[in-house]
Amino acid sequence: MFLLVIASIVGIAFTIERGLALMRKKVIPPEVETALDNSKSVTDLPRLAQVCHNTPSALSRLALLAYDHLREPKEETVDLLETRARQEVVKLERGLVILEIVVGIGPLLGLVGTVHGLIRLFGELGQSGLTDNTKLAAGISVALNTTLMGLLVAIPALVAWSYYSKKVENLAVDMEALLDRFLRQQYRGRV
Repeated sequence: MFLLVIASIVGIAFTIERGLALMRKKVIPPEVETALDNSKSVTDLPRLAQVCHNTPSALSRLALLAYDHLREPKEETVDLLETRARQEVVKLERGLVILEIVVGIGPLLGLVGTVHGLIRLFGELGQSGLTDNTKLAAGISVALNTTLMGLLVAIPALVAWSYYSKKVENLAVDMEALLDRFLRQQYRGRV
């Protein structure tokens, strides 16, 4: 039961931390999004760089990388952005593996507790004999409580892990669309 309490606390902590870290306005700040959309010419680029420097985020870092490499051919800039975007996505996914582990070990720890409780129960029954069925029922009930606790730890962690995994995917697609639109505007008319 002690390990289940620890798994529960870890699961709650990472759920809250990822919830705060994956807020859309932190990953894709509206100011940076607007600056990217308004960067239609070379004269707009210094404003974009200033906004990105003042608003650190995953999108800001990618936009600055694109800004710094606009003199290079489009294919090279896109390749560089794709590589760096994968690194940013890995940063966004940080902590999700912990939730995945909690999802996996919660029921297993509950099962271990149940088996341990049943072993103790039957050991005691082997020594004293079965004189009262209520003791057997109470012992089985106590042993099964750890299975219930394991599931109660794993289910919310599974929901959080699934939700945040999809959220990271959606944020990555949104950043890709914004940067693609920005690069199209900047490379328009170039050979």
